[in-house]
Amino acid sequence: MKVVLAYSGGLDTSVIVKWIKERFDAEIITFAANVGQEEELEGLAEKAKATGASAHYTVDLQDEFVADFIYPMIRANAIYEGQYYLGTSIARPVIAKAQIEIARKEKATHVAHGATGKGNDQCRFEISYAALAPDIKIISPWRIDEFRKLFPGRSQMIEYCRKNGINVEASAKKPYSMDRNMLHISYEAGILEDPWFDPTVKENKKMFKLTVSPEDAPNKPEYIELKFEKGDCVAINDKKMKPSDILRTLNKLGGKHGIGRVDLVENRFVGMKSRGVYETPGGTILMNAHRQMESLTLDRDLMHLRDTLTPKYAELIYNGFWFAPEREALQAFIDKSQENVCGTVRLKLYKGNIICAGRKSPKSLYDQNIASMEGVKSDYNQDDATGFIKLQSLRLREKAIKQGVSKEAFAKKTKLVRQ
Repeated sequence: MKVVLAYSGGLDTSVIVKWIKERFDAEIITFAANVGQEEELEGLAEKAKATGASAHYTVDLQDEFVADFIYPMIRANAIYEGQYYLGTSIARPVIAKAQIEIARKEKATHVAHGATGKGNDQCRFEISYAALAPDIKIISPWRIDEFRKLFPGRSQMIEYCRKNGINVEASAKKPYSMDRNMLHISYEAGILEDPWFDPTVKENKKMFKLTVSPEDAPNKPEYIELKFEKGDCVAINDKKMKPSDILRTLNKLGGKHGIGRVDLVENRFVGMKSRGVYETPGGTILMNAHRQMESLTLDRDLMHLRDTLTPKYAELIYNGFWFAPEREALQAFIDKSQENVCGTVRLKLYKGNIICAGRKSPKSLYDQNIASMEGVKSDYNQDDATGFIKLQSLRLREKAIKQGVSKEAFAKKTKLVRQ
């Protein structure tokens, strides 16, 4: 039996390597996806092998992650429940895809992960596995009663590591958990489980890794220009870059100006509410600029139709259905809508705020003559509005004549004073 384990080197997956190896008499191959965690990836191969893995892969997925997963999501303006930029959600399918590729290469019969039985990640990983490799078997230790009884808490896991010579830098009093990738950092659990707890006060500010507090941001605003082609940002201040470098640059700029912090209570796929704190500096800037670019170049009814589909698209990503046919069909529609979304957006970054300071496009649908109130000639004839309004109000006029005016319209009498 050969198992490919999604491995972070943290407490949970360090324990899981040895436990699966002994419990199932299995050969363990560990896999770490480089999606932008930076220093967290150092020394993982040596650590995994010392823990019992026969081999280890660290796969650099950063370029693929941004170009093929984050950028398509930004074209859709996908934000879950109006606040969450889907930073953890969108990383899971690219990780699962690479894990399956390794499993095929190694001729493994099983894949495993360390996601808990209460979270969304178990769904995201396993739904992706099913879509990509329906024959592969899955080991999810946190859903095995024997595992949970052995490790009811972190202190038991730390003691297990001590007894078995597993080197983990963990504390039974760790105040929260953290997940990092190129798009964001998420913080949850521990002290953050109380939705009244304020992580922004002075004594808690060290929690944040990517952004300064808005009150500590520079007192002078900074202007940037983002260039778009077919809905994708391709340059910053006229400097062309690949998508991953665009995001790295915007993460630094946004972090410097305290942009991208969100504290929310979200509805998990498994049914419970969960409190999370997120930092998404670059993604917040990209999403804001993309929306501004669309305002100039996207047809009204096309935009409105796309906007009705965006919540469903965001929900599919959040729940783990990136590889589902309905997400792929929505993506085809979204990408078609982006063909003329091109041009430049100028933004002002200041103390947590993103302020649009201008936008222009060679394919702009904005006509200054049509919009002008100065009486200039254009394709718009104000006389046409008379018939337009009559037709739009026809059904309401006929209803009022034949059925009467609704009582609700005059439920509260306005105090009228003749002067």
